[in-house]
Amino acid sequence: MTAFTITWTVKEDEAGLLREFLRVHKKISKSALADIKFTGGELLVNGEPSTVRKHVRTGDEVEVRFPPEEVSSHMDPVPMPLDILYEDEHLLIVNKPAGLPTIPSRYQTKGSLAQGVLSYYEQEGVHSTFHAVNRLDKDTSGLLMIAKHRFAHSLFSQQQKVKAINRTYLAGLKGLFKSLSGTVDAPIGRNEDSLVERMVTEQGQKAVTHYSVVKEIEGNTLVSLQLETGRTHQIRVHMSHIGHPLLGDDLYGGPIDLIARQALHSWKVSFFHPFEEKLMNVDAPLPQDLQQLFGNMREQ
Repeated sequence: MTAFTITWTVKEDEAGLLREFLRVHKKISKSALADIKFTGGELLVNGEPSTVRKHVRTGDEVEVRFPPEEVSSHMDPVPMPLDILYEDEHLLIVNKPAGLPTIPSRYQTKGSLAQGVLSYYEQEGVHSTFHAVNRLDKDTSGLLMIAKHRFAHSLFSQQQKVKAINRTYLAGLKGLFKSLSGTVDAPIGRNEDSLVERMVTEQGQKAVTHYSVVKEIEGNTLVSLQLETGRTHQIRVHMSHIGHPLLGDDLYGGPIDLIARQALHSWKVSFFHPFEEKLMNVDAPLPQDLQQLFGNMREQ
């Protein structure tokens, strides 16, 4: 199986031990270097196999051949159309439709976005497995970032930890807000009476959601939301907690007469692309059901 390879030219301020060049300047983790050494990868400097103890000079060409990736044995590729909004050799950004789970579950083993991406990889000759940078609930639509190799996944995961990937959601909520913007800071934990439901509880993990009213429509409100944390069902739980459950979200008290699923869409994402070395902004248009919901309602 073909392995992913990346090549860099050493800059003046990056000269020194190859280990420091890779760990400090290129953010390759210690465990990734161990994988390269022991599981089929290779380090080359100016075309010659090298160890991390080699000194590199300004202008040297460093090539890293990462170990081949194995596709998870429990995920079979499933052909399906993908709405691809951005793609390069490191990253895939897909507009996920509502009703499609991100990964297979014991309840739905066939027909997940992950399996669709694996089928797409087969068609395109991409030798990788599925590396989701973020995940969306089955019935949430919108932007989902997928790293095409382990190193890219590591770099994007590091960005997530320091909140350098900014996502904005759109949600249709029950009722009208008293203020145009606000913050919900309330810990979220499991509801012990349910296998799937979460709840605000003092014993939960810290969760912070910022919201801003976009418009009011027939007694309901369209809001944009940004998350400081990424707890399971965070938006759904927080909005229900303040008395404005998502339209269509019967699990958390939302009315189901206007839309057949929770009215939640991952709308925009901005991040620094570590390989292209530039700021990226990608947005996903509203799907048809949300367009109909908001378009058919008279703006107040």
